[in-house]
This record gives sequence, structure tokens and C-alpha cells, in this order.
Amino acid sequence: MRDLVRRIDAATPPDRDRAADALRAVAILGVVLGHWLVTALVADSGTVRVGSPLRQMPQLAPVSWLLQTMAVFFLVGGQMAARSHINALGRGRTYRRWLTARMARLFRPVIVVAAVWSVVAGAMLASGADPNTVRVLVKLVLSPMWFLLVFAALTAATPLVARLHPLWPLAVVALVDLVRYGLGGPAWLGWTNVAAGWLVPYCLGAAWARGDLRGRTTGWALLLGGGAATAALVLWAGYPASMVGVPGAPISNQSPPTLAAVAFGLTQCGAALLLLGPLRRVLTRHPAAWAVVALVNLSAMTIFLWHQTALIAVTAIGLLADGPLPGLHTVPDDPGWLLARLAWLPVFALALLVCWTAFHAYERCPRPPTEPPASSVCRTRSRR
Repeated sequence: MRDLVRRIDAATPPDRDRAADALRAVAILGVVLGHWLVTALVADSGTVRVGSPLRQMPQLAPVSWLLQTMAVFFLVGGQMAARSHINALGRGRTYRRWLTARMARLFRPVIVVAAVWSVVAGAMLASGADPNTVRVLVKLVLSPMWFLLVFAALTAATPLVARLHPLWPLAVVALVDLVRYGLGGPAWLGWTNVAAGWLVPYCLGAAWARGDLRGRTTGWALLLGGGAATAALVLWAGYPASMVGVPGAPISNQSPPTLAAVAFGLTQCGAALLLLGPLRRVLTRHPAAWAVVALVNLSAMTIFLWHQTALIAVTAIGLLADGPLPGLHTVPDDPGWLLARLAWLPVFALALLVCWTAFHAYERCPRPPTEPPASSVCRTRSRR
């Protein structure tokens, strides 16, 4: 293990921003942990339906403030994409070649997930499984992939939006919400915020890549201003306190993103920027901590794409037990369910490790025939 840590540390380029990688790892793991905690597959009369403890216990809404980390992912994604594009232009690479390489990293592992679940869904239907159950499970696996489409679109638009001020997309989100909720406008207008809402942290990331966010003043302004705006919108404007979707709720802060979700994302971005310095120092002084961050980043897509499959697999195997298992098949309507679910998290992690073992190879960087063998850390991934 010490040898692996040394090799990872030695393979890391000196100009690699380890703090950015740490933030991305936290964002991915936050999404995974959030889904495992707020997604309940309730077994009822031979069918499976999705429940949420946030619906039965709204007092748990603060948990969603810690686990809804997508704004941090788009912040780091915007920074890395903008810097990568700048470096590609400096090396004489065309936009098409640059974009093709980044899209391949995103969607190569997706093809594998789609293929596996096509076979699984077909086998379940052929064996007489309830179609509604199959639909619920497939939707559970595929629905988190929405962000990949948004991220891919923003990545493709990086040359256009890299210098866009975040206030412009923020103004669009505010206007859309005003029309929807204040003036009784059509609900479909809210889907404009899917692009505009996530463009706000993405543009902040591009500004970070340009070196415009060096001071701590911006971080504090985002943290305090975004937090105050979020509190005001929740307390006095009627926005939900939960920052993740709650089944059956009349308003969701995520589908599509609302002004409250974007304001909260700014709060998270501010906290992330303030943590950059401490993270860089810790990860430079402690190679073991950096090795963990590097390994999570190298497997980020595999972890994200297969974490719901791990949850489903454990739930399905648990059905073999004599009766429903607390925290796994039962209705999430009391604190006891949450305590039981916490006990299941290591089992979910073990199932995810099995999925990682089987499918992480599809996330590896392909090596051109003329390139010498790479080190233990894919060198293509170790650069912006």
C-alpha cells in the first residue's frame, strides 16, 4: 500500500490542483451517499415502489443540505473544462479533437450501464416480473444520468460560456421563477433552469480557471450571500427546505432547479473556494490522503453510474430473507428506519466495490499505439 501511495504521488504532475480533485471526489461521494440515504425501495405485495424519508420526516431536510453537492461538481467541472480547453489550444489541438476526448470519457462507461440494464430488464420481464417494478428500477438507475447530458452540453459550449459572467444565468433563473410562481406562467418554462441553473457554478469554475477567484473575498461573499438568499427564499418565498426532490411534493428544488437551489449552490461554491488552500496543504503533506482522492477520481464515473445498481442488488438479495428487512424494504416513516439504513451503508459499499471490480476497466483511458506504457495512474487523467 505504501508503494502504491508513493507511485501515485510521484505520477502526479507538479501543477495538478489536488484541491480541485478533492472537491470533485467529495461531490461524487455526496451524491452517492445522498441517494443511498433518501431512496427507499419499499416491497409491497410483490411490487417495488420508491419512497423517501424526507417525505415522511420533513425535519430531515438539513441532511439534504450536506448531500446535495452537484453545484460543487459543476464548479470543478467548469474549472477543469476551461483550463483543459486553454491548454488544448496552446498545444495546437482543434476544438473537435478536444471535445471528442472529453465526451468519450463521459459516455464510454454509460454505454456499458445501458447495455447491462437492457439485458437485466429484458430478463426480468421475460421471467414474469411486474412491469411497474421493472420500470421503477430502470428509472432509478437511469434518472441520475440527467446531469451527464447537462454537463456534456455545457462542456461543448465551454468556448462560448467560459467568459460569461455568472450573474447572467442567475438572472435567467430568477426571471423564470418569477414568471412561474409569481405570475402563474407555464410549468414547462422551468426547464429553462436546467441549463441556466447549472451554468451559474459552471461559469464560476471558468472564472476560477482564468485566475479571477484568487482572493478569499469572493468565497466569503458567495458563502454568506448565497446562504442568506437561500434562507430568505425558504422562509418567506415558499420554496421547499429540502434541496433534493421529494416524491409527491408540489415543488421540487431540483426538477427543475429553482432559484433557492441555485442560491444554495452558490453557498456551496463559496465554501469550496474557501477550502482550496487548506485542502492543498493537507493533500501535499499527506500522500495517502491524496492517493485516496486520486483513486476516487479515476473511478468517479464508475462509482456514480453503478451506485444505484448496488442499492438495487442488495435490496433484491434481501428479499430472500424471511420477511422485509428494516431499513431495506420497509416504509421510511420513522427514525428507526434511518438508523437501520445507516447500518446498510457498508453493505451497499461492498456491492458497489463488486460493480467497480467488474466495470471500472471501461473508465480507463485508452492508450494510443505509439504511447509507451502508462504508470499506475492514467497520465491523461492526471492532466487538465
